Amino acid sequence: MSLALDATAQDLLFREAHTASTFTDEPVTDEQVQAIYDLVKNAPTAFNQSPLRITLVRSEEARRRLVKHAMGANGPKTLTAPLTVVLSVDLDFHEKLPRLFPHAPDIKDAFFSELATREAAGTQNATLQAGYFILGIRAAGLAAGPMTGFDFTGIDKEFFGDGKQKSFLVINLGKPGTDAFSPRSPRLEFDEAATTV
Repeated sequence: MSLALDATAQDLLFREAHTASTFTDEPVTDEQVQAIYDLVKNAPTAFNQSPLRITLVRSEEARRRLVKHAMGANGPKTLTAPLTVVLSVDLDFHEKLPRLFPHAPDIKDAFFSELATREAAGTQNATLQAGYFILGIRAAGLAAGPMTGFDFTGIDKEFFGDGKQKSFLVINLGKPGTDAFSPRSPRLEFDEAATTV
């Protein structure tokens, strides 16, 4: 069965895309990151809540502060990437809901007055946004190296000392370098992953 995307786009976004471990030194500009965000900002979220926050780690000083919370090989990879971003959940995302979900201006108080509720909803929806963000990186012709091997509690203290953001993913991005990709590991087949009821 054919898909609406042509084969080239399918390969760019899905079939040929891999997690990158090395990158060239070609810079990733703020304009590129903004174009990526503008492409993917309409990712589906409940009530348009948009809890994802993106912290661009550019300076050497900030990169050193980040790398001290890395596990294993994630530190060296992060030191050499042209750009690293920390993705986090804004725990006060509900304050923007009256503007983002105008049909129900009282929704922030009706559903999100409790911090635990905001954290659960924010994490779920920011994770959806993160998946789209990675697709946006690929659509920009760049490679992404998403990593969870970090001490996120340490990152939160280091970068978000006010406790209003919780990090959950670090992504290196740029043009892939030498030996950037490991061989692709297997995935489940459709009949292993899907059930009809």
